Amino acid sequence: MIGAGVVGLAVARRLSQAGREVIVLEEAEGIGTITSSRNSEVIHAGIYYRAGSWMARFCVSGRHALYRYCRERGIPHRNCGKLIVAANPEETEKLQSIKAHAEANDVLDMQLLSGEAARALEPALACDAALLSPSTGIVDSHAYMLSLRGEAEEAGAAFAFHTPLLRAKAAGGMIEIDAGGKAPMTLQCRLLVNAAGLSATTVARGIDGMPLERIPPAYLAKGNYFSCSARAPFSRLIYPVPEPGGLGVHLTLDMAGQARFGPDVEWIEAIDYAVDPARAERFYPAIRKYWPGLPDRALMPSYSGIRPKIVPPAVATQDFLIQGPQDHGVEGLINLFGIESPGLTSSLAIADHVGAIAEI
Repeated sequence: MIGAGVVGLAVARRLSQAGREVIVLEEAEGIGTITSSRNSEVIHAGIYYRAGSWMARFCVSGRHALYRYCRERGIPHRNCGKLIVAANPEETEKLQSIKAHAEANDVLDMQLLSGEAARALEPALACDAALLSPSTGIVDSHAYMLSLRGEAEEAGAAFAFHTPLLRAKAAGGMIEIDAGGKAPMTLQCRLLVNAAGLSATTVARGIDGMPLERIPPAYLAKGNYFSCSARAPFSRLIYPVPEPGGLGVHLTLDMAGQARFGPDVEWIEAIDYAVDPARAERFYPAIRKYWPGLPDRALMPSYSGIRPKIVPPAVATQDFLIQGPQDHGVEGLINLFGIESPGLTSSLAIADHVGAIAEI
């Protein structure tokens, strides 16, 4: 299989524990070095995704599986909850529809709170009303990925780092792979899982026999994060009511309780992880709608990540695109396209789905 991000690791674990001989090719130097290490580490409840979509279904089932996995193995995580806050009466009217949408996705624990009740939970919060999501949380994504890798290797999986896929050819029920790096090799397999994240469409185009019309276009949506020099006085994640085109500038917490703000959306033409300090000027007024006590000059550029989009900026939503042989006609090939947020939360559910496609 191709790719050792969090989804690739979950799939490698699933397949190897089912008795498959698994080799994971990864062009980077280690696991989870790209998208999987550049996210908010939020365990999403599954509130906003289109009802019935793969994102909604995998997020909800994956969330349950991820919490259980972390509890059983002692992976650092916290079921801290999230508040979606309405800044004014107009936004308050939207909270009920958000709750109804969540319930359509089988997220049944959302609670409407008055502004007073929300401030009883978070005294520094400014809001007219809020929606509490008790099942939202955070996880140490690196500890989680290390655990997935360890369990995959215990089941016999092997990892080849600094090993990019150069090309592949599907014929006669087999897929022949040419891998590069310092020790180039040619391999044959009956099952190839393309879990290459940002490079998934490029990998698919390098597979001779894969119909080009079945490969979606790729777009890059960069998300910038800012850290805060002041200690944020919140114990829960704080999200504004969504705006057209995004979820707004939200406050998330790491496992040490340190706040970070973002991500925003910046459409780019080429991969670039630099964070422009000037973007902070857009963050301050958005954050002060719910945290008026944010000090001046407290925001500092932190890091950025890039969402593997398969829809253009004009399209508000996308779904995971998971293709098996029945979708593209190539025996033994499974493509995972557009695995953006909530890919981390959904990883174990996606792995189970890939296992089902592989008929194990």
